[in-house]
Amino acid sequence: MKTVTILGATGSIGQNTLDVISRHPDLYRVFAVTGHSNVESLVRSAVLCNARFIVLSNESAYENVKQQMQQQHCHSEVLIGPEAMCEVCSAPEVDIVMSAIVGAAGLLPTIAAVRASKRVLLANKESLVMSGELFMNAVREHKAELLPIDSEHNAIFQCLPHNFEYGNLAASGISKILLTGSGGPFREKPLDEFELITPEQACAHPNWTMGRKISVDSASMMNKGLEFIEAKWLFGVDEADIQVVLHPQSTIHSMVQYSDGSVIAQMGNPDMRTPIAYGLSYPSRIESGVSPLDFSQLANFSFAEPDNLRYPNLYLAIEACKEGQSATTALNASNEVAVEAFLDQKLSFCAIAALNERVLSKLSTVELNSIAHVIEHDEMARNIARAELRKLS
Repeated sequence: MKTVTILGATGSIGQNTLDVISRHPDLYRVFAVTGHSNVESLVRSAVLCNARFIVLSNESAYENVKQQMQQQHCHSEVLIGPEAMCEVCSAPEVDIVMSAIVGAAGLLPTIAAVRASKRVLLANKESLVMSGELFMNAVREHKAELLPIDSEHNAIFQCLPHNFEYGNLAASGISKILLTGSGGPFREKPLDEFELITPEQACAHPNWTMGRKISVDSASMMNKGLEFIEAKWLFGVDEADIQVVLHPQSTIHSMVQYSDGSVIAQMGNPDMRTPIAYGLSYPSRIESGVSPLDFSQLANFSFAEPDNLRYPNLYLAIEACKEGQSATTALNASNEVAVEAFLDQKLSFCAIAALNERVLSKLSTVELNSIAHVIEHDEMARNIARAELRKLS
């Protein structure tokens, strides 16, 4: 019996994690569920999985949570704040931490899980985007087990050889990592119509059901840019070792190209329960609830190179990755501010990339040698993004 803490339990990844766990009550139990403002869903989740703790990042939601607990007959203990989140990740009783908080807020509790030597299922790509080398050094130092949950990185992980040597593709006979992306809902939309894109249109992903922030990032392909940065640190590779490939059908989740000409791909229906189940059970496999592919019904596969005019955020992320850690930290911070403004209808879709580019141009490259320094740089970038947002608005 493995004990699991779920960071971001009310989001898409968190809910899918609870679904997989519910199918295996003899294998997993939930120690804690965490959330921010969707308290009704958080309490309902705690009741369904009989979680010992509910952890709120948002103190103002406490009274609402207590009311929901009374209505739903929930007996979990309530904890509040960032320190409590770190505590339920590092508690001795916990074996596995699902890191599924969206954005920079997931960094500190995820690092706490790493420092406590847990198995960390990483769906919070921002942890590596913000603190890549520091994060991976902590994984090695504390002998934590890091397993990628993003469908693309999980696919790459499954396609690597068992003797893969971190940071040495040549030793494993690998020539390139092929990172696939659907291209989002605007892959064929005329560029002259981009200024009129609404939040509702950007959140309507053709293949995946996700939260609003990630959906907007997928529409702009910033999400693929962040995944590019994540792949660099997860597998210890150079930027030239990763190629982004558009694959609108989202059936091949990513591929590894070998030096002998072979390409190994991981395929499956677009459902996050597959990588979640793999992460929970690795190196074994368990039933996930996902239907197998029916090859008699598959449409033709297509592939293309992403257009830099259509997806400027993707190429901003790749360039930031080449510049280094401070640039990727700043880009992530700026993008969170920009996407929030777009969802609040204070910024156009096209202006997201414009704001991100402005912020990157105003920050010098600096060395980030501690998590505290990373957080300080993140806040500095957010302040610049807010100032630039006022000019653009």
